[in-house]
Amino acid sequence: MKQLRIFFDTGAVLFAGLLMLTGCQHTKPVAHGEWRTLLDANHTDGWRMVGPGELKWENGELVTHGGMGLLVYEREKLGDCQIRVVFKLSAPDDNSGVFIRIAHPPKDPWDAVNHGYEVQIQNAGDEWHRTGCLYSFTKAKNVVNAKIGDWSTMLITLDGKRTIVEVDGQVVTDYTEGQPVPERQIWYEGERGPRVEHGFIGLQNHGGTAEVHFKSVSAASLK
Repeated sequence: MKQLRIFFDTGAVLFAGLLMLTGCQHTKPVAHGEWRTLLDANHTDGWRMVGPGELKWENGELVTHGGMGLLVYEREKLGDCQIRVVFKLSAPDDNSGVFIRIAHPPKDPWDAVNHGYEVQIQNAGDEWHRTGCLYSFTKAKNVVNAKIGDWSTMLITLDGKRTIVEVDGQVVTDYTEGQPVPERQIWYEGERGPRVEHGFIGLQNHGGTAEVHFKSVSAASLK
């Protein structure tokens, strides 16, 4: 009986260790603070446009036109929080993105590309360049198509060096700084290197005929 007890105790320790190495690492943080609106038809302060094109308010919805430009929220840096973006596509090949972890207020859109991450909005991209990925940095854990003509919700969790992206409740990205990423393949992919824990965010108007609608952007603290 004594040997049997030792066996079970050892097994319990090993099982607990396994949980620490697996389950705990994949626990999704939950916002504890109250949600506050950063952008909607009634909250527009603190945002500034850089680059060509524009995002225009049409019937209470912010619509992308031309580009490539970026509407940047410069009032504060965001980190250790969740960011909720409600958006919809007008066509299957629409293209846009939500920029996060931008180190400083960008002078132009490419400044944000190279010193932040783009959370991609485009259903037509491959597994490294599609909705919910950190564009060209992370491969989609689940292939999720944003809705066409109806609202989708993107939930971005910034937990220290960890970034989690969910689209309509499905996890697409779970990335922590320092994990391996593919080499840069082409000039318009972001420069490789670590991003800041607290940074600025922005909404992209990609250009061409893309017409992506944004309903609201809100944030809640993890602490």
